[in-house]
Amino acid sequence: MKIPSVIGTAFAAVAFAVASPAVAQGVGETVTPNFDHGIPNISGKSLTAVVVDYAPGGASPPYKHAKSAFIYAYVVSGAVESQVNNGPRRVYHAGESFFEEPGAIHRVSRNASNTQPAKLLAVFVVDTDDKPLTTPAE
Repeated sequence: MKIPSVIGTAFAAVAFAVASPAVAQGVGETVTPNFDHGIPNISGKSLTAVVVDYAPGGASPPYKHAKSAFIYAYVVSGAVESQVNNGPRRVYHAGESFFEEPGAIHRVSRNASNTQPAKLLAVFVVDTDDKPLTTPAE
């Protein structure tokens, strides 16, 4: 299997404690924990994944991630518009991916379509004790 297909069952998302059930965060957005495990050969680090489902027109409010979090985001289906820090806004389609550096602010994360749903897999490499993974941006 290719890594995207293994991870692709990994932004935006957006995560809370992996033990929690699916949670609505923004308008038309649901975050579902997918995976959480310590990295055995990197003491103090964990790999955490969440699935972000966007209803048509759904969006996340601006947010930031845990200071240690490096995020890989993979669009599973649909199209997701994203803007990290003061970078350009970009639409990512199914099969495309992007990343967020530690300490980044995710200013825009939304379904690019008003008629079709979108799904994003967000994978975090993070300090195990660095919680919460996502908080509202100021």
